[in-house]
Amino acid sequence: MDIDWTTSGLDLYLRAAAGAGRRDGLERGLREAIRAGRLAVGTRLPASRSLARDLGVSRGTVTHAYAQLVAEGYLIGRHGSGTYVAERATLATPPPGAPPRPGPKRPRHDLRPGTPDLTTFPRAAWLAATRRVLNEAPAEAFGACDPAGRPELREALAAYLGRARGVVTAPGRLVICNGYAQAINLLARVFADDGHHKAFAFEDPCLPKLPAAARRAGLATPVVPVDDEGARVGDLTADALVVTPAHQYPLGVTLSARRRGALVDWTRATGGLLVEDDYDGEFRYGRQPVGALQGLAPERVVYAGTASKTVAPGLRLAWLALPGHLVEPVTRAKEQADRYAPVLEQLVLADLIDSGGYDRHVRRCRTRYRRRRDRLVTALAGHVPHLALTGIEAGLHAVLELPDAEAENEARARARRAGVAVDGLADYYAASAARSGLVIGYGTPPEHGFAPAVDALLKAL
Repeated sequence: MDIDWTTSGLDLYLRAAAGAGRRDGLERGLREAIRAGRLAVGTRLPASRSLARDLGVSRGTVTHAYAQLVAEGYLIGRHGSGTYVAERATLATPPPGAPPRPGPKRPRHDLRPGTPDLTTFPRAAWLAATRRVLNEAPAEAFGACDPAGRPELREALAAYLGRARGVVTAPGRLVICNGYAQAINLLARVFADDGHHKAFAFEDPCLPKLPAAARRAGLATPVVPVDDEGARVGDLTADALVVTPAHQYPLGVTLSARRRGALVDWTRATGGLLVEDDYDGEFRYGRQPVGALQGLAPERVVYAGTASKTVAPGLRLAWLALPGHLVEPVTRAKEQADRYAPVLEQLVLADLIDSGGYDRHVRRCRTRYRRRRDRLVTALAGHVPHLALTGIEAGLHAVLELPDAEAENEARARARRAGVAVDGLADYYAASAARSGLVIGYGTPPEHGFAPAVDALLKAL
């Protein structure tokens, strides 16, 4: 029997021993596939009649082969249901190679910043939008698309960002990316390819992996200190600066009006560019949302947004609203990186925005996270009233300020022993840490797990 594919019900690849008879070859092929793990436990095999037709053998050959492997314990027959791969105590050892990397161990109580409550994913609204897209979208919508993204999503985002965040843009100025990290990588690549742009500055503190991405592209990464008013540009010499005006990560401060003006003045005086990471821009609690910095100088500011916090990080959808001169090079860099973002997710998110479902979902999440923030503030004020909790006007995290690095290390160690994961400010500084404290996220735990997580943190403190 030759090496064969079967296609009746499922694709099945069989390798027969050279010179073996038909029945013996089929038995050996099935036996080897099960031992090697290519046929997993519980896999249903094709019906004997179908497999015989595919292989060009008699049905009796197949039924006898199945019966032999049932007798040996490789297969199990279920009356009226079919033939399945049985559980066996010993399967062949997989091919040698590096041992599988164990996944990260999840802490008992996760209060780290940067992740939303994944149980809030709008399953019903997403399913309804998916059904509409699958019923109504033309066939061509599921083909290869413009590297900048599907026009439906760019049009929906241009309208939403203008209405909700004060962004001045148009569909043709938007590029859809696979997450915010890719957005920064694309911008860094464009700057690195331009001989006149060699310095990509970041706030200090910030998320360390972002400057690391710029350095991998060959760019210098000077830092800008952050105080209670936000980033201080001072005498910065750089071609671009990444800032988080709405809710600085991780300090949680909001860029003041005075500093906003200073940053825009810096771009005009130096020809530099601002990259606005609108981190937590949709989640403001104490007052009206602060509009995007980009609206003050659309040709000097790149606006970066993402669905990671509002919907889910697993969607891998982010967007850049670009000045005119960057649209073509960033689109070209996106095409070279991975051609385009997943099409179906783009179409569904566009539908969700156009239908109002996205706005409703964000409002529900804002209410939930505000309740969590209030609970955290009240609990810490009652338990450690001598410590200030800052950065609470917006977002999904706050900072419990501590007097020094020693206190930060001790608090983190106590939390770790209590099974509580939190971040320390020291992890985010490129230079020596100007402040000490715990960065406490209140978005990650599911609703039923938030109160126990806060209680465990209080006991640790």
